[in-house]
Amino acid sequence: MPAELNLSTLKPAEKRRARKRVGRGLGSGKGRYAGRGIKGQKSRAGSHKMRAGFEGGQMPIYMRLGKQRGSTSKDAMPVGPFRTVSQGVNVRDLERVFDAGTEITPELLKAKRLIRSTRVDVKILGQGDLSKKLTVSAHSFSKSAREKIEGAGGSVTWLRGEPVPKVKKERKRPAPAAEEPEETTAEEPAAEVEPEPPESESEAEEAAEE
Repeated sequence: MPAELNLSTLKPAEKRRARKRVGRGLGSGKGRYAGRGIKGQKSRAGSHKMRAGFEGGQMPIYMRLGKQRGSTSKDAMPVGPFRTVSQGVNVRDLERVFDAGTEITPELLKAKRLIRSTRVDVKILGQGDLSKKLTVSAHSFSKSAREKIEGAGGSVTWLRGEPVPKVKKERKRPAPAAEEPEETTAEEPAAEVEPEPPESESEAEEAAEE
């Protein structure tokens, strides 16, 4: 390092290595195909900037594997296009931070640094034990968290109203129509009517003439 530093004495900390110049004629040693070989995807411009998961045009593995059901269903949150975001707070944190009889709100949770923002929904989760009587207001509660809060003598308040459980609709399938048995009646052949014998010879002769 020179004693006096000025524009004429500036040098990089490490020696710079010149970029290899390719495609400058056959005599340079890296001409013609410039080290990329002959044809193919890797010989093209931009071929080394492929996205993650690209498998050369074949069906990628994330599309070959099976998918979980309901990824595009409203009931499958937080997965899918209808996803929601919530901040979880366990009952063990309420036990540790708050005193008995405290009315807990999202603003108070933020003041105690249990959540980051009040603009995101708060969900109370049931991990841990709770022995204090607390009044908790949140957007949603897990089943176990609600049981533990109410079991300790506290109460829960749903900020958006208690959700109504969905009733599963049963598809009514049309009952198969009862087939009426066909009455098979054999047609009886008509009885042949025998002609009555003539009473006398004269009547028989008259009948023959007719």
